[in-house]
Amino acid sequence: MVQLVYDVMTPGATTVEPGASVAEVARLMRDQDLGGVLVADGDRLLGLVTDRDIALRVVADAGDPRIIDVGSICTPDPVCVGPDEEASAAVALMRRHAVRRLPVVQDGRPVGMVSLGDLAANRDPNSALADISRAAPSPGRGPSAT
Repeated sequence: MVQLVYDVMTPGATTVEPGASVAEVARLMRDQDLGGVLVADGDRLLGLVTDRDIALRVVADAGDPRIIDVGSICTPDPVCVGPDEEASAAVALMRRHAVRRLPVVQDGRPVGMVSLGDLAANRDPNSALADISRAAPSPGRGPSAT
């Protein structure tokens, strides 16, 4: 049976407006245990921002996350996949573009996100990545606590 992106994605992608501060988005990511959020203007997808983007594009450059807006640090025009595409197509896109997350877009609107963890949990449920992806964050620490 063919597995579709819809079957493995995390539905209901979290979006923020491009003018939101990086600090605000970082708190949202912490509170919702997210590694990435979509940057959108209404229903129009503009970009993707990840925890890694925040670390490398703001923190590493000693930027002030309270005044830097997320639209200026996000990856613009991210590679996307549709919910009705085969999950194997998402894997191929991730490999080709060396990305860990893909926005899922239907009729031009973001409807979810598919990550390496989502794919591992559904395609190889006994893998270490699947185990890590399913694990709850340590109390008082973020999703990547070790």
